[in-house]
Amino acid sequence: MALPQLAPTPTAGPPLPSFQQVYAECAPFVWRTLRRLGVREADLEDVCQEAFVVVHRRLPEFDGSASLRTWLFGISRRLASDYRRRAHIRRETAVSEVPEGTQPPEQVEVVARRQARALLERILDELDEDKRAVFVLFELEQWPMAEVAQAVGCPPQTAYARLYAARERVKEAVARARGGES
Repeated sequence: MALPQLAPTPTAGPPLPSFQQVYAECAPFVWRTLRRLGVREADLEDVCQEAFVVVHRRLPEFDGSASLRTWLFGISRRLASDYRRRAHIRRETAVSEVPEGTQPPEQVEVVARRQARALLERILDELDEDKRAVFVLFELEQWPMAEVAQAVGCPPQTAYARLYAARERVKEAVARARGGES
């Protein structure tokens, strides 16, 4: 993912990207991150907007000591954690209409992808917050481990240990899910 071009600022210090640049180039990353950190599809738009309200308010304070992507991940992680702690979060899925009994043949692949995504989300929900963050950034976002460690605030060795533990839990959960489908 390319970082936004930095626009010169009239004040001293490193130049800051404009909010529009950050939003245009980083919104898909924030959206994916929030989704993978446990924000339900129905609430994703609101939480993503909340993230960019924080970005808009705090962008002048961004000092460049970490990458912009790392900073955005920190904001997204805190918001997703707050979201999951809220008591009103329910696990049901609302639908506008009752689904029909059959699906056209071309929908089989779409349904399979949705089911795989739902399984991944359930598995990610089982991971503790630290392991989940490392797994999402390294395996799904494909960040280098040094950047992952910086984003989650731990040494690289600890991040690797969390990744190993998360992979083991994911493997076990997939094995349980496959065993339950047989």
